[in-house]
Amino acid sequence: MFIDQVKIFVKAGDGGNGVCSFRREKYVPRGGPDGGDGGNGGDILLKASTRLSTLLDLQFQQHYVAKNGGHGEGGNRHGRTAPPVVIKVPVGTIASNYDTGVTLCDLTEDGQEAIVAHAGHGGRGNSRFSSSTNRVPMQHEDGEPGEELWLLLELKLLADVGLVGFPNAGKSTLISAISAAHPKIADYPFTTLTPHLGVVRYGGGKGGRLGDAEGQSYVVADIPGLIEGAHEGKGLGFQFLRHLERTSYLLYLIDIAESTPENPVQSLKTLQSELKLYNPELAEKPFAVAGSKLDAAGDGALLNELQAYCRKQKMKFFAISAATRDGLKPLVQYLGKQVAVIKNARLKEEAHAKMGGEP
Repeated sequence: MFIDQVKIFVKAGDGGNGVCSFRREKYVPRGGPDGGDGGNGGDILLKASTRLSTLLDLQFQQHYVAKNGGHGEGGNRHGRTAPPVVIKVPVGTIASNYDTGVTLCDLTEDGQEAIVAHAGHGGRGNSRFSSSTNRVPMQHEDGEPGEELWLLLELKLLADVGLVGFPNAGKSTLISAISAAHPKIADYPFTTLTPHLGVVRYGGGKGGRLGDAEGQSYVVADIPGLIEGAHEGKGLGFQFLRHLERTSYLLYLIDIAESTPENPVQSLKTLQSELKLYNPELAEKPFAVAGSKLDAAGDGALLNELQAYCRKQKMKFFAISAATRDGLKPLVQYLGKQVAVIKNARLKEEAHAKMGGEP
């Protein structure tokens, strides 16, 4: 089961109380204050891990409470600091305050950690208040309370290329043909109920299947099929459209089989409209169009219509058949080059920012 959104409650530990105590030892006159400090409570941390691919575990355990810090004791003995509670989440998880909507962290790398609930600090014992004018301090501090809040965790898959298309457009067949991913494939709508990721290698070889070629690679995400009105929650699209927000490049997959009831040009316009209505930034992402099921195109009327439209709109177009592997190699190579260009531009921007924006 793929779970990409969950609500959990976290409570960091309270700090321990400082103590008011005075040293009382035989043959030691004028024993002074020796009250120890309280220990700090435990923090609540999120840690990203590539071993996880879903937030399913958090759906069954929704409350996380850290231990409190130990109280101080006489003899200047300080309370023990409580250990943090580490919650492991998949890479690509965004945590936000459920009540305010404020984003607390975005974990995009394996092993990356972030504190989402800070623990309370321990209070000071009376020995901390001793001075030349206050030989017998009676004051001490209680520990501070730890933070508690409800978190909304959202998983947005990290992929370079996102496949966009209507149900049964051939997305699952394509990703299985160009990578080692094995999504469910069948001849009925909404076969794919969860997103799938596939690693595609390019730079030579037999069309890009995983292991066929040495060199560079990129990640492709197979998003469950969209339908008209997906931005309003219809079908499965609304649930998974968020995963397209992290992709660098989009590939619209349009069915050009002779038996398809939809007009391919209208299908492309509808898909672009749904993405724009859901998030205008998605419409600004670079993209290409692929006419799928070339082996079943018949006289090619639908193929020619879509190809002519893309040429007129200056859209990059490919005619492919994942079943017979026709046209896959040029598509795989092109997507790889586009992803590389985007990554290089991003690295240059990051390097420029680190240098303080100097030319």
